[in-house]
Amino acid sequence: MNRGGWAIGIDLGGTKTEAVALDASGQARWRERIVTPRDQGYDAIVDALCALVDRGRAASGGRPTVGIGAPGSLTVAGLVKNANTQCLNGRPLQHDLQQRLGQPVALANDANCLALSEATDGAGHGAPVVFAAILGTGCGAGIAVGGRVLTGPNRLAGEWGHNPLPWAPADEPRPACYCGQAGCVETLCSGPAIAADHQRHHGAVLTALQIAQLADAGDAACAATLVRWQQRLARALAGVINLLDPDVIVLGGGLSRMAATYTAVPALWGQWVFAGGQREPVRTRLLPAAHGDASGVRGAAWLGRDLETLT
Repeated sequence: MNRGGWAIGIDLGGTKTEAVALDASGQARWRERIVTPRDQGYDAIVDALCALVDRGRAASGGRPTVGIGAPGSLTVAGLVKNANTQCLNGRPLQHDLQQRLGQPVALANDANCLALSEATDGAGHGAPVVFAAILGTGCGAGIAVGGRVLTGPNRLAGEWGHNPLPWAPADEPRPACYCGQAGCVETLCSGPAIAADHQRHHGAVLTALQIAQLADAGDAACAATLVRWQQRLARALAGVINLLDPDVIVLGGGLSRMAATYTAVPALWGQWVFAGGQREPVRTRLLPAAHGDASGVRGAAWLGRDLETLT
């Protein structure tokens, strides 16, 4: 039995997986983070998710609802598609988890969970249209309109990372993407993309986090890499503004913690936002997720609680 409206949320990421148990008031009463066993295959990921739920149940003293934010989306047949954790693709993740756990499991795109969380009581609270992007191992996004997440008939709403990065200069590379295309936003704006860009220009093999840390310490090459990334991100988000015109763009994921992004990118994106020759300030706000790294996992928990309400 679900004791007191508790809810377990799990954010299944490409690098890390985080779980939280929220009480009825939305307070986190248990939290755990593990390394995602993506290199060990699908079964290892299912085992890890079930073990987290078991520990969350023990912490709650009952049987909370369960919601999971995962990369990709589900086909009509319930199979995962478009996940950058590729061992999930073609597998019935939701069904397998429900069979193992013996209860309903809500499953949604991790970026949709971010959008739900931030539109509910985060940086986009009260905004009519919120575009929430995850910038980390990959690039995904979710869209919330009036506090409700859009999915669409193909369950593709917000699949921003697999559109071509617009307004590409002639010398910009077009890296191959696992989706079968080349030059996708994800291949040029994600954490691995920053590392690859730095190696192309400067020869050094560093992670995006190391590049950001060295840039803060005054390393000129690393600072130049981040400037190139900010310009690419500004082009990618200008395309979103031209299409969706959101009130707020919220950033989550590991790259969202770079504070300079929130002044540098809005200062750049006006070059590409459609103005018809009449330049005026872009009113869309660019903000970090109010709940930080916890936003996606909180959205997943609320997703599970909503499922219980509907069933």
